[in-house]
Amino acid sequence: MIALSLIPRDEFERAGALDDPLPLLADMCRLNALTAVKRAGSGHLGSTFSSLDVVVHLLWRELNVRELGWQHAERDVFFSSKGHDVPGLYAALHALGVIPAERLLRLRRLGGLDGHPDIGVPGIEANSGSLGMGISKGRGIAWAKRRLGRGGRVVVMTGDGELQEGQNWEALGSAAHQRIGNLWAIVDRNELQSDRRTEEILALGGLEEKLRSFGWNVETCDGHDHSELDGAFRRLAAAPSDVPKVLVANTIKGRGVSFMEHPAALQQGDGTYRWHAGAPDDEHFGRARDELLARIRARVPDLRLDDVAPLDESRSLEGEPESGISVRRGKVTSEYVAAAYGEELLELASRHPELVVLDADLASDCRIRPFELRHPDRFVENGIAEQDMVSMAAGLARQGLLPVVNSFASFLASRANEQIYNQTSEGTKVVYALHYAGLIPAGPGKSHQSIRDISLLGALPDVAIVQPANAAETRALLRWAVEETDATTAVRLAIGPSPRALALPAEDVRPGVASVLLHGGGPPLLAYGPVMINEALVAAELLAPRDVSVRVLAMPWLNRFDRGWLGDEIAVHDEVFVVEDHAPAGGLADALRRALDAAGASTRVTAFGVEGWPACGTPTEALRTHGLDGATLAGRIERVLSVAARS
Repeated sequence: MIALSLIPRDEFERAGALDDPLPLLADMCRLNALTAVKRAGSGHLGSTFSSLDVVVHLLWRELNVRELGWQHAERDVFFSSKGHDVPGLYAALHALGVIPAERLLRLRRLGGLDGHPDIGVPGIEANSGSLGMGISKGRGIAWAKRRLGRGGRVVVMTGDGELQEGQNWEALGSAAHQRIGNLWAIVDRNELQSDRRTEEILALGGLEEKLRSFGWNVETCDGHDHSELDGAFRRLAAAPSDVPKVLVANTIKGRGVSFMEHPAALQQGDGTYRWHAGAPDDEHFGRARDELLARIRARVPDLRLDDVAPLDESRSLEGEPESGISVRRGKVTSEYVAAAYGEELLELASRHPELVVLDADLASDCRIRPFELRHPDRFVENGIAEQDMVSMAAGLARQGLLPVVNSFASFLASRANEQIYNQTSEGTKVVYALHYAGLIPAGPGKSHQSIRDISLLGALPDVAIVQPANAAETRALLRWAVEETDATTAVRLAIGPSPRALALPAEDVRPGVASVLLHGGGPPLLAYGPVMINEALVAAELLAPRDVSVRVLAMPWLNRFDRGWLGDEIAVHDEVFVVEDHAPAGGLADALRRALDAAGASTRVTAFGVEGWPACGTPTEALRTHGLDGATLAGRIERVLSVAARS
């Protein structure tokens, strides 16, 4: 791996004493954020770099928090609602002595720094990363400050794409109506979303005019020009004290590294922005580092750098989609079930002219960009607005079309749950693709880890919930959802690479029936999805030399059970184990218990699931923390069987 280095805190103190230090400090933070993301193997550099000049200006010049301290009741409060830009905020907090270097260098690692803001980190004022909540949360903090007689502004950074979420506009209207003048918002107007221009995804149009129409005092400036930022903040401070304020900061995504900057970065590839997420490879990291260092050393020629040791975990980011890693185990390259999903959608489109695809600004991550390019007239880009997207799908279904709705599971199942409830109550059919389902990848943190979607959707009548084990089953289940069932279907999809190649004994779809992956005379061990099936197999392989036998089954049906299969495969056993890629409440095990109770069976179901808040870290760290890695599962199963044998 390429050599890494970090600018130590005392160098920031030296740089801060120079004339006009803010552009220099911003570049120094960019370099440290780049190092942290490279070492982590994933992160969001584009939006980090676009917002860093504003962040540095706020923390070093505009806000009172450095003078009053991070716990003072009268302090100004600043947080980013979009959350993707947190590597830059972490770098700035390190430069100010709030976060130690060793913690900065454990970005996206257990016990380090979460991939999205979390209040467990010093200097972080609010959990974010679930887009659209920040202005509302800031309104609450500002209202409370006013009610409690506490001074200090509340400043919330939002992304321009984030303004597609309707909650923002509810908050904008309410803040003006309630005359919360100590609330300030800053829009990082970099004009790019995950991989395309904001105006192509869902145009904001005359943003300043819209904001004024909601009753806010609005200023606009170049978000990279500190003299313009000074003037804009002075004008906002002079505005009426009972009117909320917003600054539209025109920025450049990837600012500070020429090949990452928009629009140049769009012209280098296929017209999509490459640097929204993911760590750069060694070549691009070296180019970015050298460019930043050259500019920094033009001001600080004798800049000192501290060497950074590489992480010990050579394969620590297996399963992290943003890392761009192609995982190899022996001669087998791990497959991506999401890729098979996107390919099968194209096949189905040729046979089903009624099929249309809806997206929430995640076309690349959800592997549906090929569908968009081949069938633009059957593709609807809704932007960051899951509730609107689902209700539109309901309308499409009422006219006889078959909508296939795509977003991350943590956002789609929860944020649009009422809309999904409403759609299913109409008796129409929609296919919901819930990408990024489950605990892994764990680096982005709890805002993106979906451990509640099965329970939310399982409470709805007539919704089938499935999760495939491999690419072939992904194709088969999607065909079933489109061609063979009248029910609305939710398809959970792992977004990262499969830990091992899984071969199922049969590729035909048998509703409510599991596939036996490992025969054994002991109790069944059910799992779903490539990550947890792998851990179940590892557990069985470790148990075999201890003379403990389990029968490993891949169960893609999370809330449906064939009666014959249930009686022949499950109810004949005293014990059955379920490995949940979900919280224990409301997952496969709960549904299985209900089915066994209805059948009059006395089989005991033991669930191993994600207890508590999901851990942020590498897949290995997160699985081990929750006791879901194969080695720990083996011990847990052995203990349960030992207790049962003694009773």
